[in-house]
Amino acid sequence: MALDQLNDNLFENEKEMSFFDHIDALRGHLFRSAIAIILMAVIAFVNKYILFDVILFGPTRIDFWTYRLLCDFSFRLTGTDAYCVKEMGFVLSNISMSGQFTQHIFIAFISGLIMSFPYVLWEFWRFIKPALNTKEKNYAKGLVFFSSMLFFAGILFGYFFLSPLSINFLGSYKVSELVSNEINLESYISFISTLTFATGLIFEMPILVYFLSKIGLIGSSWMRKNRRYAIVVILILSGILTPSPDVASQVMMFVPLYGLYELSIFVAKAVEKGKK
Repeated sequence: MALDQLNDNLFENEKEMSFFDHIDALRGHLFRSAIAIILMAVIAFVNKYILFDVILFGPTRIDFWTYRLLCDFSFRLTGTDAYCVKEMGFVLSNISMSGQFTQHIFIAFISGLIMSFPYVLWEFWRFIKPALNTKEKNYAKGLVFFSSMLFFAGILFGYFFLSPLSINFLGSYKVSELVSNEINLESYISFISTLTFATGLIFEMPILVYFLSKIGLIGSSWMRKNRRYAIVVILILSGILTPSPDVASQVMMFVPLYGLYELSIFVAKAVEKGKK
């Protein structure tokens, strides 16, 4: 009798959730994720000086870390200040009555989304975890940690390398000395936030390859075989993401992207070994 009752309890615990049960569960995870994003956004909003003067407007100053590093590299490589940033060729302006307040809210939300990314990912993991068996759960161990580390690495790379080089080139580019560059605040914030956030997503390549390898869409041998084509694509992507025409900035973008590709090959190979 006790054994029958235990079997009934196990059956009751293991029976599948209905569609509406899944909706209710998803709603709870989304609600908690939204609360986390809002809390982080409020923290970012009230720290206006750090958010704008220190972080966002950092690449507009010639003493920014990246520009100093580039200048040191210039002296070591050429013995001249050829790559030193001597002045910023633009000024920021606001032409909308509510422009500054609107951009304050917008960038606070983006900051909240970035800072709460690990928690949002963890909530997503909690939602899909019950649908996985023990073997699949073991495969997905470390998903939140490694995805978050790659995302933040991409954010830092986009902010400290891609954004300053792109801002300096595009902001100082002139078709004629008769035209001065007065960059709209909305355009500047949209550019730096989009480029930085997109780089964070691009750095998730190994995680994407991991899941594509798990379902058999790609493999390590296929990636090694098509490495030459991948190099061409990465070179093109590096040129697009770094509008500056100098080789140094394109190489600076190419190296980490190619490193991610090689890491993805290693990940795919590890997945294949696990299957065997």
